[in-house]
Amino acid sequence: MEKKTIRDMDVRGKRVFVRVDFNVPLDGTTITDDTRIRAALPTIQELRAKGARIILASHLGRPKGKVDPALSLRPIGKRLEQLVGTPVIFSEESIGPVAQAHVEKLQPGDVLLLENVRFHPGEEKNDQDLAAAFASLADVYVNDAFGTAHRAHATTEGIAHLLPGVAGMLMERELKVMGEALTHPERPFTAIIGGAKVSDKIGVIEHLLAKVDRLLIGGGMANTFLAAKGYELGASLVETDRMDVARSLMEKAQQAGKELLLPVDLVLATAFAADAQARIGSVHDVQAHEMALDIGPETSRLYAQAVITSKTVIWNGPMGVFEMERFAAGTNTVAQAMAEVHGVTIIGGGDSVAAIEKAGLAERMTHISTGGGASLEFLEGKILPGVAVLQPMDGVSKA
Repeated sequence: MEKKTIRDMDVRGKRVFVRVDFNVPLDGTTITDDTRIRAALPTIQELRAKGARIILASHLGRPKGKVDPALSLRPIGKRLEQLVGTPVIFSEESIGPVAQAHVEKLQPGDVLLLENVRFHPGEEKNDQDLAAAFASLADVYVNDAFGTAHRAHATTEGIAHLLPGVAGMLMERELKVMGEALTHPERPFTAIIGGAKVSDKIGVIEHLLAKVDRLLIGGGMANTFLAAKGYELGASLVETDRMDVARSLMEKAQQAGKELLLPVDLVLATAFAADAQARIGSVHDVQAHEMALDIGPETSRLYAQAVITSKTVIWNGPMGVFEMERFAAGTNTVAQAMAEVHGVTIIGGGDSVAAIEKAGLAERMTHISTGGGASLEFLEGKILPGVAVLQPMDGVSKA
């Protein structure tokens, strides 16, 4: 999946349209987590050093094609200005005469931030006229928003048909680290898949089974696998319509000689609540009124041992309801084991990122993906529209 990057383009004096992912959490106009803004800094600084005239575009929230002042990118511009250490010009419009006037005044190294691109209904529809309006502002297109690369929108896909498109430094790293782990992993290669439902991650599990040596299943989805093996799971979340799929996946793992680990004990509670009565029980001993809300200590120990003895580990999805302290031990144990791996550790977006950050272990990971849905689809082996449309390296035609 080798794509040209900003290092392969002469951008001096050129207008460079950079799709970033500034979809950050806000409390009013206060940014509560600026991780995604910081993630874009290497690309912005590289383009500034190369003398580009930089036009940044992003969405924020879900305005559904209407102007919503609460979802304006103006507060993001102010925070970006502090991080970059240079003035960031803000355009109240993302296309049209106002935006065009701002662009015309840009000097090499200047940074312009356009208003929320999803204020236009055509953005999420990948409207070609809107894509052309965005393209008219620039000479070169850069996609540095891996988190939206699985969406074919006007600023993630349509515009790249009209301008030469390359990857930014964040996009480059996402593709390189995860791509190499999937194609040339150092072994043993272990994948940890958690979360609530098997149905959300069937494709991921099937794709990874062909590549990993070990697959550890946790979270609510483990209940469906256990039920498929004949265990009674009481009041636990079980996708009865996915039990055949779970059986099929277990059979595929066995036929391929892959380890597929399931919980041997569980943290069982009488209600889905932080203060619910809870106990540790074997998978053989779940009462009718109980539900599994975390993997148990013996499972945690087995999973940690499998992780620590690996050379490449990808983790997507928590082991339990980690938001509630009583049911966070399994997730925390896996997080700690990830931090002790002597090899490549990748956190595949979503709740796993929140769990790692909550445990204070983010800096000890090789790579933390900025894309929830995008990383999931990447791990599933899908071609991401926002990546496929970028220029390939010479001699490389595949997305």
